[in-house]
Amino acid sequence: MEKKVTQDMIISDIIAQYPLAVDALMECGMGCISCPASQGESLAQASQVHGLDPEDVEAYVNRYLELVSQ
Repeated sequence: MEKKVTQDMIISDIIAQYPLAVDALMECGMGCISCPASQGESLAQASQVHGLDPEDVEAYVNRYLELVSQ
């Protein structure tokens, strides 16, 4: 599996590059993906703010993108 999204990517950049990632992020518990913090917060930072493991979120988003692109 090719890793498309990494923990160091900014949330708004992820969404710009992979619009379908919005659904995966929301399913993980990140309902505030359009908040101002998403403009400068990495996936790792946002995960931690929401009490989530950044590695789990990264893996989930990448699995989701792989499935929807088939």
